Amino acid sequence: MPLQKARLSIKRFLLWIRPFLRLLQKFRGSPQAIAGGFSLGLFLALTPTVGVQLIIAVFLATLFKLSRPATLLAVMVTNPLTVPPIFTFNYWVGSLFFDGPSVREVYGHLLGIAAEMAKMNIWEVGAQMRAFVDIGQDMLIPLVFGSLLMAVLVGAFSYVLLVRFLWFLKLHKERKRVRKSRDQSNN
Repeated sequence: MPLQKARLSIKRFLLWIRPFLRLLQKFRGSPQAIAGGFSLGLFLALTPTVGVQLIIAVFLATLFKLSRPATLLAVMVTNPLTVPPIFTFNYWVGSLFFDGPSVREVYGHLLGIAAEMAKMNIWEVGAQMRAFVDIGQDMLIPLVFGSLLMAVLVGAFSYVLLVRFLWFLKLHKERKRVRKSRDQSNN
């Protein structure tokens, strides 16, 4: 019974992310370029580079010849709604290695930053960056360490998973095309 529940949960999750996966599949480029771009975007989304994430994403995706649309899509994971939970979790991971204020205090501070960010124009890059830099060294060190650790883990995991999945879809599509042309030639 637990195995059936697990399979059902996986199936629900895949159905939930299906539109997103179809969108990724439509991007031009190899599975490696698309997966690499998406993973780079997730890496940047999980680091406290709020305000300059889009600029860094486009620059690095271009430099490494990765899919810019996939990178930009993943960078958008961090926004005023997701900043508090994502960076609180990253802070918690960093606080396992470095001392700092309580997680609850940091969460409250990040809620304030997110509220400020929601009021800002997307082009107010300096103000968005200042909001994070001004949090203080006692919060910044665990936040940066935890963010980098999570960014590396999530980026690497997402790359491996997505590149395999995109190759599977590409091969499946190719087999389908070959079968269809073979069926048409037999008729």
